[in-house]
Amino acid sequence: MKVIDHINNSNDTQFSYEIIPPLRGKGVKIILDMVESLNKFNPPFIDVTSHASTVSLNKQGKKTKKKKRPGTISICGIIQNRFNIDTVAHLACNGFTKEETEDALIELSFLGIENILAISGDGNPKEFLSDGKTVNSNSLELVHQISDLKNGKYLTDISNSSSIKMCTGIGVYPENHFYSNNFEKEISLIKQKIDAGADYAVTQMFFDNKKYFDFVEKCRGEGIKIPIIPGIKIIDKPKQVDNLEKIFHISIPDELKDNAKKDIKHIEEIGTEWAINQSEELINAGVPIIHYYLMNDTSCMLNILNYLHK
Repeated sequence: MKVIDHINNSNDTQFSYEIIPPLRGKGVKIILDMVESLNKFNPPFIDVTSHASTVSLNKQGKKTKKKKRPGTISICGIIQNRFNIDTVAHLACNGFTKEETEDALIELSFLGIENILAISGDGNPKEFLSDGKTVNSNSLELVHQISDLKNGKYLTDISNSSSIKMCTGIGVYPENHFYSNNFEKEISLIKQKIDAGADYAVTQMFFDNKKYFDFVEKCRGEGIKIPIIPGIKIIDKPKQVDNLEKIFHISIPDELKDNAKKDIKHIEEIGTEWAINQSEELINAGVPIIHYYLMNDTSCMLNILNYLHK
């Protein structure tokens, strides 16, 4: 089922999750164990992130390209077919060619995966290009390419080509971030992506619900009608208190930071309680789905789910 259908068919707030493929050389068991633990709570869908290849020089001075975390497509296929949970594959423009993107979309379609989150991703989109290859310079161009394939338009002319069925999500930012440092620019970009074929949006993590509510209200005032799913991260490690702000260009309320720094031994309990309060307020506001950024650790998430399902 497509994400937009999960949203439209939802009577109560549902909880979705984002996981990260394991590092190269590691097994998939940790992923399967996480999904198994979440499965009893009937998640509507699970996102699997995508990571660009890194470029380095080998001993001969030749550029080599390798992914540190491969497996996005295969993990989506395993989850969807083994657990019967819909999946959302992340596709990035940075670090991927248009040809690689087209191949990925074809593979996902063959696997019966109907959901994509189109993102910019990390790295330089033109860092490693072979002759004749092209890239999407930004996530807007990526949304256009996905929509082209939904209409049966491939990078090369193919007679009697088949279209693919995809629901396209985009990332949005209640707070300023690296790619969008003002609200007007963000709104303009969201509108362009909707015109290009975006079906729904999911926010960057935030720790103050007012930022989400204000952002949604402003979007609605600007005529943006697509669903905007709130994204939450549970702070469960001391280094996250400072690192999350620097990496994701977000703000963490002083109350949460002060409490976490004063009582590091109980940071999991502090982060869990904060996320529960956020979740309850969002549920009371009637949001159809809350999206949790797990970073491959479900211990605190399971405590939250057990509390919310009491």
